Amino acid sequence: MQIEKNKVVSLNYTLKNDDGEILDTSEGRTPLEYIHGIGNLIPGLEEALEGKTKHDKLNVTIPPEKAYGVGSEQLIQTVKRSNFEENADIKVGMQFQAQMDYGMQLFTVTKIEGDDVTLDGNHPLADQTLHFDVDVVDVRDATAEELEHGHVHQAGEHHH
Repeated sequence: MQIEKNKVVSLNYTLKNDDGEILDTSEGRTPLEYIHGIGNLIPGLEEALEGKTKHDKLNVTIPPEKAYGVGSEQLIQTVKRSNFEENADIKVGMQFQAQMDYGMQLFTVTKIEGDDVTLDGNHPLADQTLHFDVDVVDVRDATAEELEHGHVHQAGEHHH
């Protein structure tokens, strides 16, 4: 069975950056399961997996445009420390959500200089070329319920 839209795919994967550091891996965990073709994975990975079958192994290099996007200067802003709660212990690397015009946005604190706190709303992997080692564990048809909900139901998971 080939990977195509609305198939449930199980994969083992390891994700590395250009420096070869492991950013994420399914090793030691259960394989990642997703419904193909409905935007559950980054576009570059879905494209690479299209048409593959069980037991296929692939190495995929994905440019930022097909991964988590190119960083936008507009999502980087500097705010005064006074915008935070008085006793907030703000550190570089902290993440928090802020309500924006278009919905919730996740920001990461990237720099603190005196009273100025620099926030970056880009995805932590924006601008990065991603290297995936993927092993297709299984491919099956999605159930009607899974398609309706837009995600895979794990064994033993019940929805009312």
